[in-house]
Amino acid sequence: MSFGQSLSGLNAAAKNLDVIGNNIANSATVGYKSGSITFSDMYSSSMIGLGVNVSGISQDFRSGTLSSTGNQLDMAIDGDKGLFVLQNNEGALMYSRNGQFFPDSLNRVVNAQGQQLMGYAPGGTNLVGLQIPEVNLAPQASTTLDNRVNLDASVPAIPAAVAFDADDSSTYSNVVPVTVYDSLGNKHRLMQYYTKREAAGGMAQWEVNFTLDGQAPDGGTGMLLSFDSAGALNPATPSTATISFVGLEVNGAPVDDLAILVDYGESTQYSSGFTQGFRVDGYASGEFSSISIATNGEMTAHYTNGQKSVIGNVVLADFNNVLGLQSVGGNAWVESGASGQPIFGIPGSNGLGAIMGQMVEESNVDISKSLVDMIMAQRTYQANAQSIKTQDQMMQTLITMR
Repeated sequence: MSFGQSLSGLNAAAKNLDVIGNNIANSATVGYKSGSITFSDMYSSSMIGLGVNVSGISQDFRSGTLSSTGNQLDMAIDGDKGLFVLQNNEGALMYSRNGQFFPDSLNRVVNAQGQQLMGYAPGGTNLVGLQIPEVNLAPQASTTLDNRVNLDASVPAIPAAVAFDADDSSTYSNVVPVTVYDSLGNKHRLMQYYTKREAAGGMAQWEVNFTLDGQAPDGGTGMLLSFDSAGALNPATPSTATISFVGLEVNGAPVDDLAILVDYGESTQYSSGFTQGFRVDGYASGEFSSISIATNGEMTAHYTNGQKSVIGNVVLADFNNVLGLQSVGGNAWVESGASGQPIFGIPGSNGLGAIMGQMVEESNVDISKSLVDMIMAQRTYQANAQSIKTQDQMMQTLITMR
């Protein structure tokens, strides 16, 4: 008479309860994947089994429910396929579904364990650690000014004998100020003055003059636009000009000369009032303000000057056998011989899940199922204990026989 079968049953049921208890304990752990135990029977050369053996513990990598957090560096993988790539302080790569990240003291994007999130640098294909910008965005000097203007055909012409004077409003028909920026990010006011002149050669004539903070352009003050009787810009005359301002200085600090290409190619002359829209490049220096993350993992930094810049791209890893990954705690796994090597890719490509910013993936533990499984494991434990008790009673009967 052997107690071995029932003892193995007790041991297996206890381990099953451990797995179920671990699932329940981690039901609120972000990115946790529930585990399940696998049993196998044990046989020798006899026809009676030797009991049960724990073959292994596997994890269910199906995705959990996504929930919003509002934290700008939190992210979730929307789909079953893909894991975040992390690097610990020793340089080893780890993999996780927990997307709770924040900047550390070095502005690196890390998790609670201090492991850095990995990705691609803009335009790159090699894994690098992602981090938040530490310096201001450099200013950009203005170089182009595209105008969409309608010059009112109904206004009276100003005789050519009346020379343009920026200080005399009677010498021009309309004026539009535009803010431009120099190489240090200082703002300057570029004024565009429109003066209707008398028609020449069957074409309406408009003189355009410029000043920058009251300073006239180097080598000339402006250009001439002409329109046909249909109000269209005359293609025979230039609609673009480069205006230059040299020797600029702001509060004693010299700046690079400004050369701005001004384009009036979309201009018209109709009797419907003066209107002007324009697009001008250039901007002042900006401080980092926030991060946004696209579904393809592209991380974009936003600055206080309204500009934005791509700082990197989150990379996901996949494995030929994700169940072969080895759990190392901290809600992370490492590759093993059974899992195969990682296959890196951009989120949303090749079947990988998309990234959802400001969200996290909840545990995929089913509490109701876990509680039912716990009851069944408890019954199994009780049944094996009862089997041992019955065998003990039979042994006692055998011993007391005379």
